[in-house]
Amino acid sequence: MLKRDMIKRIAGLELNALLHSGILPKQLFENGKVQSSGTPVYDTNGELLLYRVPVKKGRQVFQADIAANPELGHPLMAIQLGPDWSFPKLLKEGKQIAERKHRVKFNQTRFVAYSYPKLAIQFLQRGREVLMLELFTWEKVPDEKPRTPGVPPGHFERWSLLREIPSAKRVKNKKSFKERIDFWDKKHPVGDRMFNPEYLRLADFTRILTPAELVVSLFISRELHYSTNNDDHHPCYELRGQLTNVWCVAASVQMILDFYRYNYTQDRLAQELGLGTRANPNGLPYSRANDVVTVLQDLTSQALTGNRNTNANWNEFVSEINANRPLISWIPGHSRTVAGYTRSRLGTWYTFRGLLVYDPWPPTGGSIARWENFDLTTYWDTFTAALTLV
Repeated sequence: MLKRDMIKRIAGLELNALLHSGILPKQLFENGKVQSSGTPVYDTNGELLLYRVPVKKGRQVFQADIAANPELGHPLMAIQLGPDWSFPKLLKEGKQIAERKHRVKFNQTRFVAYSYPKLAIQFLQRGREVLMLELFTWEKVPDEKPRTPGVPPGHFERWSLLREIPSAKRVKNKKSFKERIDFWDKKHPVGDRMFNPEYLRLADFTRILTPAELVVSLFISRELHYSTNNDDHHPCYELRGQLTNVWCVAASVQMILDFYRYNYTQDRLAQELGLGTRANPNGLPYSRANDVVTVLQDLTSQALTGNRNTNANWNEFVSEINANRPLISWIPGHSRTVAGYTRSRLGTWYTFRGLLVYDPWPPTGGSIARWENFDLTTYWDTFTAALTLV
């Protein structure tokens, strides 16, 4: 388990490596600074999961999710852009709602990934949970319930990220996690003052690695453009926040249709998907997942051909983005869209595969993960939409 006093150092080393490999754009990250060790976030089973670490350059603040638990397999989970992750402010607001609305007594609070990447505040009294409230919406998170084998959690359901990892993979993850931390300890021993990894500075970072380790032996990356010609237009995709805490599917479908210039409101899409109203919303059950394909096709008069893939894989993300087509990505308990990918390798020691994720959560605003570590995420289904050419 990574201790708190290790987080800033490991975060800086990992981010400097991504900056050197080209994954993080220099104009946004060069001379940035890891501000603090961030905020601890726990799994629903009570184990420490990660730290959400602020990275600042000028007025722009990013958040890096740094794994503290070796069972996750890699220190860097994702880099988040927005919303305003002011955890003291969120905690204050959550406490007020817990006391005034729910009338609960508590002597301890902690942030919990109740359905990662969605977070909540857990309120405890003498070590026992008395309430859990989702961040931003302040809806009460229901208790964990038994799941049908082979069926992912629902869109407002708590589940344990650690328990979702198969036992054999946990063993492998612990080994790879230890190897990465040991590598950084060798290259930058604790207390080494020749280089301060809290600052993202390529000139300083390159001094701790050998020439062979610094070679960018692979780098490919692409984001959606107006066309497949990357030179004629800037990236072309827009984020839509879900209007209720369970309308992530409606928001994801809205993003796809917006890309193809079909301007449907989220309320209309929720109606088509059978998700109720804003006043009385519900999520889309996994048993009705094919409704996404039906709606994509029906609302475009079959101009779009939808498809569902129940075996999501890296090659599909790459091929769809290369063809200039966004995807809907289902992970346990949540739906988002993917609008880009990146892959890099430094020498033979560092590899990273990431997805550019437009996430409709938190509600109304959403967030962008640039980038989400593909190898740390469980993917269930993908939904694609191809324009029918005549």
